[in-house]
Amino acid sequence: MHTAYCCRSLREVHPVSPAQQGNSNGGGPVALRIQLGSELRRLRKRRGLTRENAGWEIRASESKISRMELGRVPFKERDVADLLTLYRVDDQDRLRLLDLARRANAPGWWHRFGDIVPPWFLSYLGLEEAASLIRTYEVHFVPGLLQTADYTRAVIQLGHAHASDEEIDRRTELRQRRQEVLRRPSPPHLWAVIDEAVLRRPVGDQEVMRGQIEALIKASLLPNVRLQIIPFRAGGVAPDGCRSRSCASPRRRCPTWSMSSS
Repeated sequence: MHTAYCCRSLREVHPVSPAQQGNSNGGGPVALRIQLGSELRRLRKRRGLTRENAGWEIRASESKISRMELGRVPFKERDVADLLTLYRVDDQDRLRLLDLARRANAPGWWHRFGDIVPPWFLSYLGLEEAASLIRTYEVHFVPGLLQTADYTRAVIQLGHAHASDEEIDRRTELRQRRQEVLRRPSPPHLWAVIDEAVLRRPVGDQEVMRGQIEALIKASLLPNVRLQIIPFRAGGVAPDGCRSRSCASPRRRCPTWSMSSS
């Protein structure tokens, strides 16, 4: 499975209250890190400073400043405070950005599943929560964001045959919880391309497959979901659209991440 995420530009990420942290409506900590990093980059450039200058101030490398400004690492409040001092930020903006740093470091709802999924998948979930556009190409199974609970359970049992009922229940809950991102206010756009084999390959019994296909038909009617099937008669197809690339948002270019998983 190949998935590309186009994350929201600064103007499209809206700060949320602490009470909303962990709620799917707020975009999650990854979105807040992207917002804070964008603001730090804007402030640094306004002062005419290089990343090397900023790194010296917080006893860090130029590459760390780059990762911070891209929102790819958690923020130490002390580092943010030192940078704001260097950038001569006024008291009002300083308080706002330090609060943003604290909220950006809050664990997302998915972290409570950290005992059953690898660390890289937690990052995957964070990007999914922060994305404004999700593109995915599947040749084996229905994309996780479009699976029914019964289909999910059948897929999980294939890969975790010796897992306990409790673990299977939690893995199913995690995948179903991910789907809330498509139903929140201002949801991301999902562009899913699946091979015809996904619909032909039996997963679970006939009732499971019937329910899954009905769910796909229903999902295809959503305004933020674009579902396409590659028929067998199309022959070999290269998933060029799922390679990592920059994608244009309505207002500016937005960062894109591409991830692969099985």
